[in-house]
Amino acid sequence: MQDAFVGSWAQESHLSAEILGSLRDLNHRFLDLAAARTEWMAGKLAPLSAAQRAAAANCPYALFDLRFQDDGYWRLRLQNSGTWRIADESEVDDATVSFVRLALFYAWHVASGAGLAAQLLLGMNGNTVAAFRRITVNQLPALVVTEAVHLSARWSGCTAYWSALTAAASRADPAALRRVQLSGLQLAAAARLPYA
Repeated sequence: MQDAFVGSWAQESHLSAEILGSLRDLNHRFLDLAAARTEWMAGKLAPLSAAQRAAAANCPYALFDLRFQDDGYWRLRLQNSGTWRIADESEVDDATVSFVRLALFYAWHVASGAGLAAQLLLGMNGNTVAAFRRITVNQLPALVVTEAVHLSARWSGCTAYWSALTAAASRADPAALRRVQLSGLQLAAAARLPYA
């Protein structure tokens, strides 16, 4: 069923089913991780079953964020890659570090490709995409531990979105869930508008 949903998103966009399928898997991992954390979205995800979280995860955009929209932060973080050091101990748990490792690799992979995929899927600023393109895969491990502390839910301040997503996922109503997932596209587009 999930592959059918990915296929429908892929048919409606210029993104491949593989890119969207990997994003769905990352979103699902993130929702599973977030379900165990009451500080993220006030525990809204905990009542959802694994199947309901899987349905909610099938969005054509990331449900997680690593400050990708903050081009100033990433420009400074990535410009001096030769001076990075891997921290000895992490302040975050192993599951979060593991997720961030995958998310950063995915972000690097998508940003390394042509087009606007990283901007559309991850909310990256164009300068952030360019900064990720300039690094190699060997430079990613040094980022994982330091960036894991920045992991959060995308649009974490938009309780209306997260409430609607979790409510639609908890009901067996694919049309309602699809409407909420489409509203996330509106949030992603609005985030790209210049500030007034």
